[in-house]
Amino acid sequence: MGLRIDKMLANMGYGTRKEVKKMLKSGVVKIDGMIVKDPKTQVNPSEQVVTVRGEEVEYKEFIYLMMNKPPGVISATEDMVEETVVDLLEEEDRMFAPFPVGRLDKDTEGLLLLTNDGQLAHQLLSPKKHVPKTYFAVIDGEVTEEDIESFRRGVVLDDGYETKPAELVILKSGLRSDVEVTIMEGKFHQVKRMFRALGKRVVYLKRIRMGPLVLDPSLEVGEYRELTDEEVEMLKRFRP
Repeated sequence: MGLRIDKMLANMGYGTRKEVKKMLKSGVVKIDGMIVKDPKTQVNPSEQVVTVRGEEVEYKEFIYLMMNKPPGVISATEDMVEETVVDLLEEEDRMFAPFPVGRLDKDTEGLLLLTNDGQLAHQLLSPKKHVPKTYFAVIDGEVTEEDIESFRRGVVLDDGYETKPAELVILKSGLRSDVEVTIMEGKFHQVKRMFRALGKRVVYLKRIRMGPLVLDPSLEVGEYRELTDEEVEMLKRFRP
C-alpha cells in the first residue's frame, strides 16, 4: 500500500502538511536510510523504515477515538449546516478520516466511538450481534416496577414496532426519576420513544457504555481521547 510521505507524517502527528513539507526540505526524513525531500514520494510503511531525525516512525493505519459527545452536535462526518462530531477533532486525528460508529441523537450526550476501521464498526453495528448499549436518563415522572416489567417484555413504539427486551434500572424515583437503560438495538430515538410509549418523557440522556467499552469519567463533555490497546482488543474480541 503506497502512501505519500507528507500524508503519512502528517497522519502521525509530525505537523500539518505544510510543516511536514518544510521538514522534508531540511533533509531530516529518510526512507530506508536515504534522505527524502519530495513530499510526493510514495512509501510503504509496512515494508519500509521511515525515520525523522534518526527516530523510527511507527505507522498506524487505524485510529480509535472515544468521545464524550456534547449536546447540539450531530453524529456525522460532515454537514453543511450543523456542527458534527468530526468538526470537534484535532486536524491530526481528522487526517485519518474517522467516522462515528452508530449515532447519538443531536441532543444526547455521552460515549461515541469514532474510527476508520470499517470491519470493527460493522461488527459493533450489525443487528445480528446485539451489542448492548447503556444510557443514563433523567425522566419527567415517576418510574415504577411496572415500567421495569414493560421494558423487560419489550415496548411497542409509536410506529407499531415492538422492541427487543431491555433492562431498566431505577436509580432514583420521584417526580424526576434517574434511571439506567440497556438496549440491544438502536432504533431512531429508541430510549425516548420507549418512555413516551409508557407516557413519560426523557429530559436528559447520556450514553455511558457500548458493549465492553465504558465512557471514561475523566472526559469532559466535548473531549475525546484515543482508545488504549487493551480497549481496542476488548472491542475486537467482544461477543455478546
